[in-house]
Amino acid sequence: MSGPAARGRMLADLIAASHVITLEQVADVVAKHAARVGWLDVSLYLADVQQDILCLLTTTPGQSGDERPDVLRVEGTLAGRSFQTGGIVEGGASESGQWWVPLLNGTERLGVLRASAAPGLTLDGHAAQDLRNLAGLVALMVISKRTVSDTYARLVRRRRMNVAAEMEWRVMPPRTFATDRVLISAAMEPAYEVSGDVFDYAIADETVHLSLFDAMGHDTAAGLTANLAVAAGRNHRRAGAGLLQIAEAVDQVLLEQFDAHRFTTGLLAELDSATGLLTWTTLGHPPPVVIRKGRTALNLSGSPAPPMGTGLGVAPTLCQDQLEPGDRLLLYTDGITEARNREGREFGLEGFTHFLIQHHADGLPVPETLRRLMRHHLAYHGGQLGDDATVLLLEWSGPTPYRPARMEALAGLPEHTTSPEALPRS
Repeated sequence: MSGPAARGRMLADLIAASHVITLEQVADVVAKHAARVGWLDVSLYLADVQQDILCLLTTTPGQSGDERPDVLRVEGTLAGRSFQTGGIVEGGASESGQWWVPLLNGTERLGVLRASAAPGLTLDGHAAQDLRNLAGLVALMVISKRTVSDTYARLVRRRRMNVAAEMEWRVMPPRTFATDRVLISAAMEPAYEVSGDVFDYAIADETVHLSLFDAMGHDTAAGLTANLAVAAGRNHRRAGAGLLQIAEAVDQVLLEQFDAHRFTTGLLAELDSATGLLTWTTLGHPPPVVIRKGRTALNLSGSPAPPMGTGLGVAPTLCQDQLEPGDRLLLYTDGITEARNREGREFGLEGFTHFLIQHHADGLPVPETLRRLMRHHLAYHGGQLGDDATVLLLEWSGPTPYRPARMEALAGLPEHTTSPEALPRS
């Protein structure tokens, strides 16, 4: 066994080793270093694009798929429970001394780490924190390697992705991010065929910038339009432009490129995270919704301008609303609310907000709520979506910076789960 000094040295050596390895080497390098301090047989499982399965990372990972023995389902498994709740989960009676630990990059869920304890090593508070520290470092290693790794892309995909979706996932920020005042999370389907939807967010000092675009069409050109809108918006935002100037700039860039043959609806917003003041404008896009106190959906109202790229010359207007601590702000595309199932019934705005309110009452982390929303939405439409469906959710905790003892608290996650009973059901 080893003490705090040895564990600290192990993490330092692992950091040093991580600088010149590829993603394929991460699992073996981590396992070798972790064994020095009593954590044996360490394995890494990464979530697929739709966060339905967890795929084993090996030195020679192959294509992902449910039929492979090195794939675990998120629903109904101990590994999946750790991924869903963000807590450490102990193995069942036949797996005594085995632990599942979430891989979190801040609040972004990447997968889980599995470790077995050497004889005599129990999971007390210190050991649990050691595992969290190890998993946190591993998550950072994966993040630093995945953007240049085709192996990662092959591992987390269950089928081929179209060109537009390839562009969309590449241009967007992480699906989940948090500060001491806000938590942002997003979900998008159909993951492998998405074409015209794209979300973006960024933070500058105390201002949170949000944008959501829904380009016309369901082809590669729609993906090009959406990507161009994001790039133009970022370019002018980073130069200090306000929301109306950004909207005008996107309109002009699309006109220059497509001569009014391609356009995108959009919603642009800014939140002052110190005060909760929300400023927004809509350009042919559904207005935001606020879920207040976890039980009431408030539809914000404003006058929409025409979509960007039409060149109609109708200037958008700014709207302002005051958020309250604990409010959840929803930006969404009409693929969520207007798509119809085989019986011709829309999912609808009421069904959309009711689902989120119901699962908020269950105390689930925001990213897990959105994952379940998309599973439910796909099931409602028989697994076939005729339009992109995207949700961007921001939760504002209030004007006082929140400084939790652990990142799990920031994400609204339990610190430690030891019972394998009552696994989550679909």
